Amino acid sequence: QAQLVESGGGLAQVGGSLTLSCAASATIFRRNVMGWYRQAPGKQRVLVASITAGGNTNYKDSVKGRFAISRDNAKNMVYLQMNSLDVEDTGVYYCSRNPPDFWGKGTQVTVSS
Repeated sequence: QAQLVESGGGLAQVGGSLTLSCAASATIFRRNVMGWYRQAPGKQRVLVASITAGGNTNYKDSVKGRFAISRDNAKNMVYLQMNSLDVEDTGVYYCSRNPPDFWGKGTQVTVSS
């Protein structure tokens, strides 16, 4: 059964850090490019980071140098380390394949100044 469960969100101050985790079912995770997506209030969901099964990464320009995506292929887990958080990083974060075809419930990240 396809499943994605995101966790790790919360409230952070500007300049702070959070680490998001995503547990994916094997059918979604296996050999697929995985990504973290953000949906800010009133905006469309956008891809912020992606990682191939081999570990190659790509980032949205606004998060380069601050966010780091990683994966554990043995555990079907994807992570997003977020540093130097800004209020613009606020939103609901989802993980999925890239391109996405299935969504979990997401995890809320709120950055306050």
